[in-house]
Amino acid sequence: MPLIESVVVHPLVLLSVVDHYNRVARDTRKRVIGVLLGEASKGRVDVTNSFAVPFEEDDRDPKIWFLDHSYLEQMYRMFKKVNARERVVGWYSTGPRLREADLDINDLVSNYCDTPLLVICEVQPKEMGLPTTAYYAKDEIREDGTQKSQKVFVIVPTAVGATEAEEIGVEHLLRDVKDASVSTLAAEVGTLAAGLRGLRTRLLQIQRYLELVVAGKLPVNHDIIYQLQDVFNLLPNLGVEALSRSFTVQSNDMMLAIYLASLTRSVLALHSLIDNKEQRVWREKDALAAGRKSGKPAGSQNATASEKSKGAAGQPDDAEAKRK
Repeated sequence: MPLIESVVVHPLVLLSVVDHYNRVARDTRKRVIGVLLGEASKGRVDVTNSFAVPFEEDDRDPKIWFLDHSYLEQMYRMFKKVNARERVVGWYSTGPRLREADLDINDLVSNYCDTPLLVICEVQPKEMGLPTTAYYAKDEIREDGTQKSQKVFVIVPTAVGATEAEEIGVEHLLRDVKDASVSTLAAEVGTLAAGLRGLRTRLLQIQRYLELVVAGKLPVNHDIIYQLQDVFNLLPNLGVEALSRSFTVQSNDMMLAIYLASLTRSVLALHSLIDNKEQRVWREKDALAAGRKSGKPAGSQNATASEKSKGAAGQPDDAEAKRK
């Protein structure tokens, strides 16, 4: 496998990892491990499938662990019969961080592919952002030459991608999970807020790294410094008057649109209130007209009832007069 430049994890892999964890290590401090299948081309690795592998490790001694590589080989032969294009590209772990035995496990997986990829999937993420982090091992030689070369894990840019068929399947699975009461605007605002929280987390990580470098607790990594310099170079110069004026004009345009929307909403609410009042008045008039057409007015009915009561009360007096 050539040098890994980017990794794309497909939704089926994430669902399989979560299912594996819930079946084996839910409500425990254990982690689960499996094999990743996919394709590699021009420095990009597409992780399209995976399967679980029996794994055990000692909690007290992290150097003691067991991975059933016979089961791994048997499962890979079966998967290869279904899709010959999918090859072993690495392995996954539920971490949630790198452990001491990961380099040894990576050496074992390297028997099945040239440059195995390690993807740590956080099944219970505590921060906003992608729940996956990809690494690959490479030999590192210290600049002063005081130590021999040793393998270290290097982070690879990771993304979540899907084909059209996978997108349809994921939407079908999440159809009952989505809250229909939440509007599209609320969903967009929530997405923006989540992105800002993720950006804040990354900025805090950069700040902690630079503080450790200044304190002399970490060596200077020139690649990271160059990338940070590129980020700062891309930031706009807010001190320019033309840029500040353009931001002000755009903000005013947005506030004007919000103001007009509020006015329109108020006018519609008043119109609905007046419409409801008119409908109630017309219903009362229709009910009164229907009552008049169906019979006598209420006053005449009361008069008739009083006459009948008087007649009933006068009958005993007439009978007594006849006896006399």
